[in-house]
Parts: sequence; structure tokens; C-alpha cells
Amino acid sequence: MNIEELFTTELSYIKDDSLKKSLVEILKLLPDYWFSVPASSTGKYHPEYALGEGGLLRHSKAAMRIGYELLSDPAIGEKYTNHEKDLLLISLLVHDGLKSGNPKEKYTRFDHPILMANYILENKDKIGLDEEDAKFCADVIKTHMGYWTTDYNGVDVLEKPKTKYQNFVHMCDYLASRKFLLVSFDSNNISA
Repeated sequence: MNIEELFTTELSYIKDDSLKKSLVEILKLLPDYWFSVPASSTGKYHPEYALGEGGLLRHSKAAMRIGYELLSDPAIGEKYTNHEKDLLLISLLVHDGLKSGNPKEKYTRFDHPILMANYILENKDKIGLDEEDAKFCADVIKTHMGYWTTDYNGVDVLEKPKTKYQNFVHMCDYLASRKFLLVSFDSNNISA
């Protein structure tokens, strides 16, 4: 699989060449299942485009695209530096990178935001992120579930978003999971 070809559009959103290279390295480290499983193991929580073969990949691309569009609006984007925008977009694309665990489990891991945040931190040198940028990405990924913080047993596992960065990533992920917002795909690429 050629990562640069599969993510040509998404890589074009990242302005800093060093961070663009880091995104390629993160994508190469993700487990193979991320490219093929549905976004929801039950089909209950995501729109049709995010279901079936490649659904998680399409959901992740949609979340990043929503982020890109919002950050392109000066009323929203002026609140962030270009560096922050790049890190937010990278985080959006990989936020569910370990959704089924590592190695893959049958169902979604409720603690997948923590797993992915830790994965970024543990692999920051391989990825090419400095400590500050790795912490930024981990910080926004670990809270992407918003106020859905309790696991299937009612135990509070996840943190709620507190910063504007955490809230932004949660908002984009939330919008990408809404069934009434349809994103058109041609294969695994957004078509419009």
C-alpha cells in the first residue's frame, strides 16, 4: 500500500513539510485493520459511508476534512497558528488509529483514545515528532470522545475535553459520526 497515494489530499492539507513526513510515518505505524474495518463494529454510531470495508478509514478522512474546512474559515481558523492547525489535522486523521486495540480485538476498545495517545508518545522518535508536538497530539486524541467517558460497565475511563484544541477535535469527530451529514466518497477518497 502506498500511503502517499492513498492520502494525497489529506497530506496536501498539512503545510509544514516536516509534519507532513511525520503524518506519513504515523500512518505507516497503524495496524493494518485501520484501513479495512468499519468505523462502528455494530453499525449503530456512524453514517452509512463509515460502515463496511474501509469505513474507519473513510470516517477518519471525513473528520480531517471537516477540520480542514472549519480551519479554512477565517472566523474559526484565525484562533489557531498554522502549526496548531497542522497538528489538529494530523490528530483528526489518526484519532481512531487503535480503535480495535493493538493487536486487533473483536469490538471497539472503549479506551482507544488513551491507547492512541500513548502510541503517539511511545513512537514520537520513529514518527519524527518532538516532545511538545507529540504531547499536543496525544492531548487532543485522548479526549476526542467528548462527554462519552464511561465504559460499558459505567466506569469513568476517559477525560472530557477542556481546551479549545480538545474541543475542536471532539467536534470534528462528532460531526463525522452524525448520520444526517453525508460525505460522498469515490472508493476511499472524498469526492467533493
